[in-house]
Amino acid sequence: MQNFLSNQNKHYLLVILILLQLFFLKPTKVFADLPTGNAVKDPNAILRNALPIKQVELQEIQHTLEDTSDLVRGGRWPALSKNVTKCQSLLKKYKSRIVKELSIEKQKIAEETFFELKNDFDNLLNEAKLKDKYSFIATRKLALDKIGGIEEYFLPKEFPHTIPSEFDNLPRLLGRARVNIKTSKGDMQAIIDGFNAPLTAGAFIDLSSKNFYNNLPINRAEEFFVLQTGDPIGDEIGYVDPETNMERNVPLEIRIPSENETFYNETFEELGLYTETPTLPFATLGTLGWSHSNTAVNDGSSQFFFFLYEAELNPAGRNLIDGRNAAFGYVVEGFEVLEELTKDDTIISIDVLNGIDKLKLNA
Repeated sequence: MQNFLSNQNKHYLLVILILLQLFFLKPTKVFADLPTGNAVKDPNAILRNALPIKQVELQEIQHTLEDTSDLVRGGRWPALSKNVTKCQSLLKKYKSRIVKELSIEKQKIAEETFFELKNDFDNLLNEAKLKDKYSFIATRKLALDKIGGIEEYFLPKEFPHTIPSEFDNLPRLLGRARVNIKTSKGDMQAIIDGFNAPLTAGAFIDLSSKNFYNNLPINRAEEFFVLQTGDPIGDEIGYVDPETNMERNVPLEIRIPSENETFYNETFEELGLYTETPTLPFATLGTLGWSHSNTAVNDGSSQFFFFLYEAELNPAGRNLIDGRNAAFGYVVEGFEVLEELTKDDTIISIDVLNGIDKLKLNA
C-alpha cells in the first residue's frame, strides 16, 4: 500500500497539532503566525478561478459576487446590498465589452445569459433586503454558474501548457471531465481538472474508463484527514500496463498561479515555495489527490485519496499536502456520502459522464 505522506510529513502534522493546542491556550501568541484573510473553500469557486482564461472584466464580476460569502454568514445585509449593487454596475459597464470578444455564434447565447444574470442580481438585491439567507445563497449559486458558463467560452482553443516530452507515453486530459463515483454508501460527482494537472487527471480518467476502480475497497481511512483507494486486488500496488507488463507511474504535477508552466517531480519544499498556494489547493472537503510512496514523488500509479478538509488542522497556506501531492479535481455533489465513507466501504464504479473526448492516450 502506498502512503501519500512520508514519516517526516507525519511529524510535521504532529507539530501542527501541538501548535493548535498552544493556540487555544495562548491565542495571542499563535494567532500572529497564522496567515490573514480567508481561504477559498468552495470547490466550484476554486474551479472557476483555475480556468486558464484572462477575461478580467468577467472575473471581476465573479469575484465581487463570491465576496458575499462571508457577508452572508455574518448576516451583514446592508453590506450585501451594496455588494450586489456593485455587481449590477459592473455588469452594465462590462457586458458589451465582454460580448464583443466572443465569436458570433456565442454572442447571442452570452446576451441571453447576461439578461438572466441581470434578473438574478435583481433577485439577490431583493433577497438581501428581505434578509432571506437561503434564497440568497441559492440565487447566488445560479448566478455564479452562469458566469462560469460564460467564462468557459474564453478558454484557449489549444491546450495552454507544455507537457515535458519525457512523459510523451503517458495519457493526458487536455481539459476537464465530470465523473460519477458510485460507492457502497451512495453516489458522488466530481470535476477532474486536466488544465492544471493533465497527466494526473489523464491517468485517473484513463483508469476510470478501463473500469480499473470497480469494486476496489477504501484501503486507508484517517478521520478528518483522508480516504484512500485505488490499490488493486493482489500483490501489485498500482496499474500494470498490459502492453509493457510494467507499472505505469505518474509524476508529481503541481501548478501555481504565478508561474507559466507546471512543476514536475519537485515539491514546494525543494523549490523553496514554503507558503505558496497551488492553482488546485487542498482547501476543501472532497479534494481529489494523487498518492505516491514515502520514498519518491514520481511513483504514483493508480491510488488516490479524498481529502477530508478540517479547517483547524489545515489553515490556509499551512497544510501538509499542498506542494507535496498533486490535486486533480474536486467533489462537487454528494458531500454527505463522502462524510459517511469508512474503511469498510467500497468504490463500486467510477463512470466518466463527459469529457472523455479530452483524453489522449499519449502525446
